[in-house]
Amino acid sequence: MHLRLASALLLSWIACGIGASAAGAAEPTDKWVPLFNGKDLEGWTPKIRGYAVGENFGNTFRVQDGLLKVSYDQYDQFDERFGHLFYKTPHSHYRFRVEYRFVGEQCPGGPGWAIRNSGVMIHGEDPAGMAIGQDFPASIEVQLLGGNGRDARTTSNLCTPGTNVVMDNQLITRHCTSSTSKTYHGDQWVTAEIEVHGGKVIRHILEGETVLEYSEPQYDEADAHAKELAAKHGKLLTSGTISLQSESHPIEFRKVEIMVLAE
Repeated sequence: MHLRLASALLLSWIACGIGASAAGAAEPTDKWVPLFNGKDLEGWTPKIRGYAVGENFGNTFRVQDGLLKVSYDQYDQFDERFGHLFYKTPHSHYRFRVEYRFVGEQCPGGPGWAIRNSGVMIHGEDPAGMAIGQDFPASIEVQLLGGNGRDARTTSNLCTPGTNVVMDNQLITRHCTSSTSKTYHGDQWVTAEIEVHGGKVIRHILEGETVLEYSEPQYDEADAHAKELAAKHGKLLTSGTISLQSESHPIEFRKVEIMVLAE
């Protein structure tokens, strides 16, 4: 890596750390603040597998008709080009809310498990530090799933790329844990909330009800990349980036909002 680029990435990470601390110390807003302006991707940065930070391959992430869309009409094949759209400021204590819906058909070549599948990544790493071929940031994923019109399929589940959590005083090392939500079939809009209290409690909320709760989000030191991050920043995750996924099925967001909470 070129020395100037390495220095820039280091400065970016330091800046993000400062931003995370500032966000964690911010006074409660007691109101929802939009993070998406309905016009463009100002404040957001894409990182797609196989491409440099900031390169929005295939116009994957775009704004049309006032909606933030994740689309694949410029792809021939998905080809494992998993992507994430990162908000500029890390956060620590907050509530995050999205209104989303799945639309259309999955991109050709997308994995079977990714049909009507996306997510919100929280407590994530800085995209500037991700490898060019890295598929997912080390983070906590609030998995968003749509029903297939027939079978039960919960949403606001938990997945843990490079991380673990604690539930009922036990360390949970499995990759995904289902919530207690109902199934949302079709193209209906769904409102998902996430309540985050630093390195303590995290709750997934749908229609005012908590459908999943856990604590002590932390790097999984069995994962080599996560182990490196833990050595640099500490094992417990107390803050980090927020990002929206692209996993091969089109999804739209009409609201993306945050409410800063007191520590």
